[in-house]
Amino acid sequence: MDNLIIEGTPKTPTVEFDAAAGKIVLKGRSIPENSIEFYKPMQDWLAQYGSTPATQTVVDIRLEYFNTSSSKCILDFFKKLETIKDSGNQVTVNWYFETDDEDMQEAGEDYEAIVGLPFTIIEVDEI
Repeated sequence: MDNLIIEGTPKTPTVEFDAAAGKIVLKGRSIPENSIEFYKPMQDWLAQYGSTPATQTVVDIRLEYFNTSSSKCILDFFKKLETIKDSGNQVTVNWYFETDDEDMQEAGEDYEAIVGLPFTIIEVDEI
């Protein structure tokens, strides 16, 4: 399975999905013009990855900001990962937030409460 790499822009996050390593990274800002269109390749990749996932999948979310339309797409992203976990595979989410960014900390905590995935909420000096 091919990896999915999307270079970040001022409005879209960097995407690094490595199927063989079971490593998924989203970092940067997520304020695309059309969130559904931007996140579709990730949803498609996760659907394919879900048929033969790595034994352990580690997801690093290092978003400094995301808009409301991105939040729904991110939730859908986590729901796909939840399906992978529910089929007997290990999925861990590392949610990074900058010191004093209570909104991003709470967003990670909210996602953890909604989906059945283990989150580690990690405070860092800089995303």
